[in-house]
Parts: sequence; structure tokens; C-alpha cells
Amino acid sequence: METVIFAGGFGTRISEESHLHPKPMVDIGGQPILWHIMKYYSAFGHTDFIICAGYKGYMIKEYFADYYLHTSNITFDFKENNKLIIHNSIAEPWKVTIVDTGLNAQTGCRLKRVEDYVSGDKFFLTYGDGVSDVDLNALLKTHDSNDNILTLTSVQPPEKFGVLQFNESRTKVTSFIEKSDLSGSYINAGFMVANREIFSYVENNESCIFEQAPVRTLAAEQKLGVHIHSGFWQCMDTKRDHDLLNAQWNSNSAKWKIW
Repeated sequence: METVIFAGGFGTRISEESHLHPKPMVDIGGQPILWHIMKYYSAFGHTDFIICAGYKGYMIKEYFADYYLHTSNITFDFKENNKLIIHNSIAEPWKVTIVDTGLNAQTGCRLKRVEDYVSGDKFFLTYGDGVSDVDLNALLKTHDSNDNILTLTSVQPPEKFGVLQFNESRTKVTSFIEKSDLSGSYINAGFMVANREIFSYVENNESCIFEQAPVRTLAAEQKLGVHIHSGFWQCMDTKRDHDLLNAQWNSNSAKWKIW
């Protein structure tokens, strides 16, 4: 199965990094988070990728064009006709298609613009800024077991702020829990499976946001499924998130590293 990755947004909430390169190219442990996502899918045997590029998409193209340079030892022999020797070249079993889906296009439009590159009846779909230890085999089984066009992985992220509890009249605080581990509402964590019919729900219109009209229509038609994931999930929206992911990687505690 192919995996489509949204990788074209501006990443304005992590502008400390995204003004230099697209958000999916922000490094975690020396490699772009996009690489980490692809390595994760590859560990489950899914090695064909379609990347929806946009903002600074040329940097994604350059990264893969020079992939050997990023991952191998190299000798530049200027004595013998400027020969380039690649030592112990590390190849991934990947097929990577990078599609320029427009600078200002929203996610629904980006998905529509890669329709011709998707060959299968169903495909994985995810965002280029989050990692998880979700079982992709179980996700696919959930999707295949139900009559849905799209299946979302859903998580309950922990509260980010201190939690207050009040008395009945709401005049006194009865307890305060700092950064509670209590879970909040269920959210879409990405890591989706879609049938090809999804393309009839999105438009080649820059204002088409995948998470709005298309997903809401699927929900109204009872064609939107859910796979509950209670394990690890972390997006990279802010510098704090970026620092957290780097700390986990550098301490060998990255739960998404299964390769």
C-alpha cells in the first residue's frame, strides 16, 4: 500500500525552524521528522510514499536527490578527474514521489492533486509532523473490518496545563492537579487509512480543508471510522514539542523507533 504524507504547510507555530525549511524537514536526532515517519511505515512493510509538497518543497526534493550523501561515507578524489566514491552506501527500500501541490493549498486540495499518483484502491494517509507507536497492521484491520471510506487513528493526549476542580457553587477551588496525566478529549492523531472514494470528497480548490467539509460529510454519511490508540503519540507543533522529541531520541527512549 502507498502512504500519502501531507508535507506542504507553512508550520507557523514552529516558526523558529520553519522559516529555514519546511516543517517535515525539521531534524529529530539529525534526520528530518519526515524520515522518521517513513522509517516507521517502512518497518511495517509499506515502502511506497507520495509526499504532498508545497512550502519550500524543493528542499524535500534535494534531500532525497542527495540521500546517499546524507547517509554514507564519501571520498571526493580531486586527483582522478574529480571522482566521487560512495562507501557503504545505505539504501532504503523506498519509492518516493514528491508532488508540488501548491504553496497556499489546504490539505483537501493537496490530497486531490496527488490523486493520479495513487494506484491502489486504498492507501495510508498521514501528516508530516507527528510520530507514534500505533500498530499499523491493527489500524488496517480496523479499516478493512468496517464499511468506511476513511479511518482515523484517535488518541487522548494528556492535559497540557494544570487542572482545577471547583465546588458546586464554583466559588472555591477544591483541588489543583499540575499538568495532569488525566486524558482530555479524543483527537485525530493522523495515521489514517482511506479508500480511493475519498477523492470524490475533496476538491482541486486551494481553500478545501480536508479536516472540515470532507471529513464532516463522511461522518454524516457514517463512512468515517476510528481506530483508538492508547499508546504513544506526539505531534511537533511547537519548539517545546521539538525539544521533547529530540530528548526522547537522544536518550534512546523514542517509542516510535522500531527499526
